[in-house]
Amino acid sequence: MNARKLTTVLLVAAALSAAGYGLYKFGMNRGMGMSPAPQSAPSAQEAGADQATGRKVLYWHDPMVPGQKFDKPGKSPFMDMQLVPVYADEAGDEGSVSISPRVEQNLGIRTAEVTKGRLASSVEAVGNVAYNERDVAVVQARSNGYVEQLFVRAPLDQVKKGQPLAALYVPDWVAVQEEYLTAKQMKGPGTDGLVEGARQRMRLAGMTDAQIRGVESSGKVQPRVTISAPISGVVAELAVREGMTFASGAPMFRINGLSTIWVNAEVPEAAAAEVRPGTRVEARTPALPGTVLHGKVSAILPEVEATTRTLTARVELANPQQRLVPGMFATVSFTPAASAETLMVPTEAVIQTGTRSVVMVAQGQGKFSPVDVQTGRESNGQTQILKGLDLGQKIIVSGQFLIDSEASLRGTTNRLSGPVPTEGNQQTAGPTTHRAQGKVEDIDKDEITLSHDPIPSMQWPAMTMGFKVPVAGAPKNLAIGDTVNFEFQQTKDGSFQITSISPAGPSMQGMGDMGAAAIKHGAHTPAAMGDAKK
Repeated sequence: MNARKLTTVLLVAAALSAAGYGLYKFGMNRGMGMSPAPQSAPSAQEAGADQATGRKVLYWHDPMVPGQKFDKPGKSPFMDMQLVPVYADEAGDEGSVSISPRVEQNLGIRTAEVTKGRLASSVEAVGNVAYNERDVAVVQARSNGYVEQLFVRAPLDQVKKGQPLAALYVPDWVAVQEEYLTAKQMKGPGTDGLVEGARQRMRLAGMTDAQIRGVESSGKVQPRVTISAPISGVVAELAVREGMTFASGAPMFRINGLSTIWVNAEVPEAAAAEVRPGTRVEARTPALPGTVLHGKVSAILPEVEATTRTLTARVELANPQQRLVPGMFATVSFTPAASAETLMVPTEAVIQTGTRSVVMVAQGQGKFSPVDVQTGRESNGQTQILKGLDLGQKIIVSGQFLIDSEASLRGTTNRLSGPVPTEGNQQTAGPTTHRAQGKVEDIDKDEITLSHDPIPSMQWPAMTMGFKVPVAGAPKNLAIGDTVNFEFQQTKDGSFQITSISPAGPSMQGMGDMGAAAIKHGAHTPAAMGDAKK
């Protein structure tokens, strides 16, 4: 080959090298989404701030290896690219979601402020009317005898205090009455003691003081005794009939008063903390339309219904005109004592994921971030916030599910807002192996430079970068220009090491090979082009 042809070949190679290098840098800038940084390192005064924007720089990092931080700008030690600054005003935005104003308007996002106030507590429950078991009178037989006549013949008959219930014949009372009248008619010293002894025997026989006075005033034996109702109410139990005998101590009548009644209200277990003895209530019943009955909780029964998971609140109410009877239904509204002021948000703003409660906080300029909150009671569409928010913060009330569905929100917040995995648990999980295809650009004892295709598992675009050689060293048959399939892992220091590499077939042909060869031999700079011309 003569000198003229050699010169022509060198010029063509230099031109192709320059074109290849230009395409390579353009692809790098487009793939990494950044402009090339100046080659000269800034001074120490420039290291803390960006002169162009005036924004404070916290640190520099390689977007492909975000875990490694650097205190000054420069070239990444992991691949052929400049380090990217992280500004102070962006450091806390990792977990936020940005939405343009137009999209925000289309989604119909509404916000509200975290307010402070008292929750208007109102607990309602359904109950049934029952007798007031503290207003009960039991009439028992005080001696053996017979029932001669009944004035109350059926259970649930209403009676008034002093109303006759039954006429009884008591033989034992006849004997003591005759003894008493005989002793009273006797004259002489010591008769007073006989009279008092006879009176005492009448008491022991079961006669009341009123019945004894009746015998004294009439001066006659009264073989039949009429018993009366001790209170007003309803005969709940009737245990005797006309003509039957009865023994001493046998129950005859059970009378329940109706001046007050109980309402046994079934209170949900979750609302039991708001209902206490003494809590005032309002009761309404279909039997008295338009009537509101006022009362208070007399007791909370220490038992939970296993089926309905409710507690029974015993409410005592006045019974006007005795129109409320056992078995009626009633709706009870409890009014707990006024609570202290607390932070509140609309209930619809709280997203319940099943394991935690999340609220989307508006940070301004179209940015929203999820915040874990601890909730308390709910009332009238308001939820108490115990922890996680501050007064005056703006939160999303509607549209938060359109920003991020509950499932994706759970994954996003766990990834962005959760604890950062430590080196220890990374080792426990094991390093991830990534696979790719590329072309060998250079080989030395510590590093193999590869021009690889996009790697989806790392979210990398196509680029040229260096990888540490395998632990066993580079394969003997590996040559520059070979197209290879390789696998690699990220090491503890943030670098990437090849774990396996094997030929994938013939390398690229044509102009790409010529440009790559020119780059490999150093003919990829304007200076090199000048040298080639010479």
